[in-house]
Amino acid sequence: MRRADRLLKIVHFLRGRRRAVTAQQIAAECEVCTRTIYRDIETLMATGAPISGAAGVGYMIDAAYYLPPITFTVEELEAIGLGISMVRHWTDDRFAAQALEALTKIQAALPTALQGQLEEITTYSIPSGVPAPALPWRVSFSDLRGAIRQSRKIDITYKDGDAQASSRTLRPLALIFASPVWLLAAWCELRGDFRNFRLDRIERMTLLDTRFAAEPDKSFAAYKAQDGVC
Repeated sequence: MRRADRLLKIVHFLRGRRRAVTAQQIAAECEVCTRTIYRDIETLMATGAPISGAAGVGYMIDAAYYLPPITFTVEELEAIGLGISMVRHWTDDRFAAQALEALTKIQAALPTALQGQLEEITTYSIPSGVPAPALPWRVSFSDLRGAIRQSRKIDITYKDGDAQASSRTLRPLALIFASPVWLLAAWCELRGDFRNFRLDRIERMTLLDTRFAAEPDKSFAAYKAQDGVC
């Protein structure tokens, strides 16, 4: 049984019970181990399913809860599958795992008629034969994404195309995939302007405790307006 089918089965199984059901009972119904059920329950709760209970006690779900199917065209499913494939092959392991988790949630909400479509997608992204050091990078992709979300400044040591190193303090604004490389769009305090930095040329990165306030002329919106990208 595919995981998406099992998640739906767990929801229906819980909805059909008036009392708490143990993970062991659910595991027996789904013919999997209890550890798998615990992971499935966590996934369902993360998607917003109103499940209450705990390991060793049992689980219940609001009887009024209904998991509405999400309808996609085949082309939309191919776009989703391609996007997840690209994330898996062109980012880090942590982001790839999050993409797969998102895929699981989408599959769980798909109507039965579309359940197998994502597994039959024929549009893919695979790693190219890009020469080192384009991939991998010396910096953490996840740390960079966190710095962008939290508006934290970073210090980097960067080597340009002539292998000349310089130290920069940046306001990281966005990560942009310009195949086959990733670019960090940032406000560079040294240059007093927007700059793009290739991740494979960043030798060192330090996350600073300093947070930067939103300033219209130093924002990602201003960057896009200036460069005409995105």
